[in-house]
Amino acid sequence: MGKITKYLPSAILGSTVAAPLAYIAYIYQKDNHQKQHAILRNFPLLGRVRYMTEHIGPELRQYLFSGDNEGLPFSRIQYQNIVKAGKYNERLIGFGSNRNFAEDGFYIRNSLFPKLRTELKVDNSEKVKTVKYVVDNEGLMSRKEHREEVLTDPYYLRDEDAVVLGEGYCREPFRIKGQVGMSAMSYGALGENAITALSKGLGVAGGTWMNTGEGGISDHHLAGGADLIMQIGPGLFGVRTAGGEFSWEAFKEKSEMEQVKAFEIKLAQGAKTRGGHLEGNKVTEEIARIRLIEPGKTVNSPNRFTEYDSFDKLFDFIEELREVGGKPVGMKIVVGDVEGLEEMVQIMKESGKGPDFITIDGGEGGTGATYQELSDSVGLPIMTALPIVDELLRQYEVRDRVKLIASGKLITPDKIAIALSMGADLVNIARGFMISVGCIMAEVCHTNTCPVGVATTDPDLQDGLVVGEKMYRVANYVMSLRAGLFNIAAAAGVESPTMLERKHLTHKDIQGRISSVGSMIHKIEQEEKKEKDVENLTVKK
Repeated sequence: MGKITKYLPSAILGSTVAAPLAYIAYIYQKDNHQKQHAILRNFPLLGRVRYMTEHIGPELRQYLFSGDNEGLPFSRIQYQNIVKAGKYNERLIGFGSNRNFAEDGFYIRNSLFPKLRTELKVDNSEKVKTVKYVVDNEGLMSRKEHREEVLTDPYYLRDEDAVVLGEGYCREPFRIKGQVGMSAMSYGALGENAITALSKGLGVAGGTWMNTGEGGISDHHLAGGADLIMQIGPGLFGVRTAGGEFSWEAFKEKSEMEQVKAFEIKLAQGAKTRGGHLEGNKVTEEIARIRLIEPGKTVNSPNRFTEYDSFDKLFDFIEELREVGGKPVGMKIVVGDVEGLEEMVQIMKESGKGPDFITIDGGEGGTGATYQELSDSVGLPIMTALPIVDELLRQYEVRDRVKLIASGKLITPDKIAIALSMGADLVNIARGFMISVGCIMAEVCHTNTCPVGVATTDPDLQDGLVVGEKMYRVANYVMSLRAGLFNIAAAAGVESPTMLERKHLTHKDIQGRISSVGSMIHKIEQEEKKEKDVENLTVKK
């Protein structure tokens, strides 16, 4: 016993030094003899520092080195604005804007005689009970805050200003008292806790909608009582037979659900002009049952509807859906082929057929899984695509029967107001709502390893997302967006954001020159005419 006591400290010290040295020697030999990485063969051990810093680079840039306005797809400032609006029901900032005013961009034209608050056509007659956080004390190393229930103004549109989908064309038009809703996000791409929190939050806020995504309707979509737009993609999830064909029986069943207010045919998505993709490790038994697919097996939807390869066939399908379901039917597109788009609008004019609404998804839109080449370079961004569609519908005199929904990084009131001024009637948001339920932009949505339990079906990771806490952030976020829209409408001199139009928007280039949206469209048309003239001249030669 005495010897053990005598030599034990030396043995522990020796082991403490020898073990790390042995491990370092092992790693050195391993790096030196491996054949996969040249940097490790030439610089054993040291080369690992390179891989380690590369691995944690995104986090270092996001939290330490990127400027407040530099991050992508959303800057630190944009992210914080969403979090503040959802968590604290607060949007005030101090000192001034961080926007770089030297760059080109769109600006809302303020009126010399803005509308008073009492002149706005807003419906705040019924308050909404929600929950927000209040900071009691904040220091460098600590923050003390508490939650409290509050009654909040919902900022609904008045009944006479409500946006109506399918009015005059279907038995049950969809009347909406707000201009902001949730873009398509399927159960499977997001986990049940995230979908449930979104459903309940949107249900609390009211005056909005939830697009189910192409994965079908789950109990989690229905949990909060929010109005639903059911999306139907080429995979026909939720409305297909066991053999994979469209099921009119399943469609009729969905159309009879009170919460389902409209249907959307998905032709394309901004981040992926291809079919949907869901990794097998996200396909649980429940998701497989809803979609009528095999659990655990990766799903790739076709990149278009097999049966519909022309506008005539597509519009006949839409007409039948509207007749059977009695509810509005829209379509989701990405703008790239402008000539094809004009052909579509011309057929709408001549046939009297077509969708009740068109969702225009910008090329900058998000997704749970796509490929770089599709995400970066296929499809026009929303601020270019939206006025093209709006103008074509006007030229062929069918604009009055079609509502436009815009999407593509429109996460703040000013971005939404710009889209409304460009011709949108409504705006879809996806990633803004993801952030409101806890997304930290880890960009691992396709791996089922989302660290905050949003874009994952892993029950352990989802345990971190508490529905009863996040749902109120969703409600606060959407109500804050509507409040911001009325702020901008007042500044522009109109009584409601539904009255924003092209004349309320201007574009400033980097030389400081301004131009209207109308003149920009006219310039594009002139350039297209020149190109056609050159093509015709070349053919004649």
